Amino acid sequence: MSTIETEMEPLTSGASNRIIPLLKAFRASLIFVYTFFLSFLLFIRPRLSSPSSLTAAPSSPRKHLKRKWLVREEEDTFRRRALAQDVGMGHDDGCCRWNTSIFYGVRNNALFCRSWFPVTGDLKGILIIIHGLNEHSGRYADFARQLTLCNFGVYAMDWIGHGGSDGLHGYVPSLDHVVADTGAFLEKIKSENPGIPCFLFGHSTGGAVVLKAASRPHTEEMVEGIILTSPALRVKPAHPIVGAVAPIFSLVAPRFQFKGANKRGIPVSRDPAALVAKYSDPLVYTGPIRVRTGHEILRISSYLTRNFKSVTVPFFVLHGTADKVTDPLASQDLYNNAPSEFKDIKLYDGFLHDLLFEPEREAIAQDIINWMEKKLSSTI
Repeated sequence: MSTIETEMEPLTSGASNRIIPLLKAFRASLIFVYTFFLSFLLFIRPRLSSPSSLTAAPSSPRKHLKRKWLVREEEDTFRRRALAQDVGMGHDDGCCRWNTSIFYGVRNNALFCRSWFPVTGDLKGILIIIHGLNEHSGRYADFARQLTLCNFGVYAMDWIGHGGSDGLHGYVPSLDHVVADTGAFLEKIKSENPGIPCFLFGHSTGGAVVLKAASRPHTEEMVEGIILTSPALRVKPAHPIVGAVAPIFSLVAPRFQFKGANKRGIPVSRDPAALVAKYSDPLVYTGPIRVRTGHEILRISSYLTRNFKSVTVPFFVLHGTADKVTDPLASQDLYNNAPSEFKDIKLYDGFLHDLLFEPEREAIAQDIINWMEKKLSSTI
């Protein structure tokens, strides 16, 4: 096995590959002062209780501003949903049929979904794709087409705040909600395709979501196995103080963006064309990471790292050894510590973060197909 570099970059925005060194954006003292100030405004300020005070002038501008934000968020959602409908679903060569739909999540958010199915042949199984942070399901159209050519059906779902789904672009109020949405989406697909074995696939933070979802007994019973590419495990903040302040800061200013952060990019693919396509895609969020989103990544990563020894679902983890966004050593630790009876790992020497957008993407996709077929044959 090739040596894996152990020095990881600080927490990044994932899809934008902008390093988010929170300590560089704000000195520790400024964070504390700003947090205290916002806490004071939110929790300590005197609340007016008289009828006349309820209609006082200061409340009207705040309500107007809130309505304005909601209108802008709705307009942005409609714009992104229209764009998502127009995203190419792969080469139209008559080998697969595709569709888009809306799925309502556990909090009744409208989530944009896609599906691809082979035109002919018996269906071997279904793969459900959960994309990574800041990207969207339409980016996996070529991967889906390769799966359909091998008689696998494919579903994919955009998270809240991503692609054509509801929510502020790039903002994830709770990854636990994304985990719950994933389980509900899987349950819906199982009910619509009785008797067809299902697999869950997750990339990067989507891999963390899939791993946590599949660790729930009810969800684990519904899947044949899970596939994780470059999963976001053992993610660490730029400095320990950030981890200490993040829970409070994410409550008082959850949507705040660290616009002053260092924007030195981290390459995620060795294919220049793939990088251009990614960052010119209007459905890929390229802004600075939002406070709550960053905190949620740290939280789910910490939870999963503490619970490697409770993972019993069959899994296949794939990681590039040169990945600077997520840690390949953490994937190795997952493989070493998880008691799953059916598990595999493949480390690709010198490959970067977005494995399915590397020059060798078709070979990597075939590795995934081969693993699913091996898993299916083991249960016959």
